[in-house]
Amino acid sequence: MIWNIIDRRHRPYRWKTVNAIIEAVEHDNSCADADQAPEASPLEVVVYDKREGLSVADALAWANAQRCPVTLFLYDAGLQRL
Repeated sequence: MIWNIIDRRHRPYRWKTVNAIIEAVEHDNSCADADQAPEASPLEVVVYDKREGLSVADALAWANAQRCPVTLFLYDAGLQRL
């Protein structure tokens, strides 16, 4: 499930095709001023995964279906290497 979204697109009105990365939200605990997420079971943690060329709606659905809380990072398709 999505607990946080970081939008790193330079073209924020493009929604048909984006690149997406997910990481366990607990990775954000070390960031300045971050809310502190509880650590998930090591068997459930999504360390890192990526998808390229999907819609924003599909990226949201994919991230929301994960087995642990995640941060979803959105990038411009074709402009940002994952």
